[in-house]
Amino acid sequence: MPLTGHWIDFGLTEYQTVYDQQLACVAERIRGDIPDTLLLGQHPPVITLGRGTHEENLLATQAIPVVPIERGGDVTYHGPGQLVGYPILQLNEGERDLHRYLRNLEEVLILVLERFGVEGRRNPGWTGVWVGDQKIASIGVAVRKWVTYHGFALNVTTDLSHFQSINPCGLSSSVMTSLQVLQPEVFGDHEAVLRLYPWVIDAFETVFQRRFIEAHPLQLDINRSN
Repeated sequence: MPLTGHWIDFGLTEYQTVYDQQLACVAERIRGDIPDTLLLGQHPPVITLGRGTHEENLLATQAIPVVPIERGGDVTYHGPGQLVGYPILQLNEGERDLHRYLRNLEEVLILVLERFGVEGRRNPGWTGVWVGDQKIASIGVAVRKWVTYHGFALNVTTDLSHFQSINPCGLSSSVMTSLQVLQPEVFGDHEAVLRLYPWVIDAFETVFQRRFIEAHPLQLDINRSN
């Protein structure tokens, strides 16, 4: 029988607030106080620096907050129109392989894209999901006592011009694409991110052999941005 967890929509919320909530969830998951939890939502513009960040990949960031974090990878951008997902999963004995976990996250996103007729693929040597020669999703994770956090960012209606502030994961900003660019007739409105939730949850259930039930929104101690 699949494990049962929760998924929670945090809306459009500042990155630091959701990061703090991730850390709280990780501690609770380690203690066994909560089940596996998938956090989904969006952030106001922010640039995050992973453990592998090279300073030369920060270009013109004065107008966008910059947050150093402990996930793997280099520098990336988050903003409205980008669906971010943070799986807080207790990896079981047969799942404790971080390379496998990364490939599974990529598989989730490839399945989501496939359902809309978009052929996502892996790019050997690079973590994330690509469509042709362009990158549509970034992935960076961390693990504490085999509980995962951080996760993925899928460009849906993202303003891709913001990537010009950085070299995303060491690449030229021109490499980034979005579902809106690829399928403007399907992903051309502000509700596009929300419409993807059921497909993302379904793909997570398929790949990770868990069942996710919607839970009440997190009691975040801030005023949300929307």
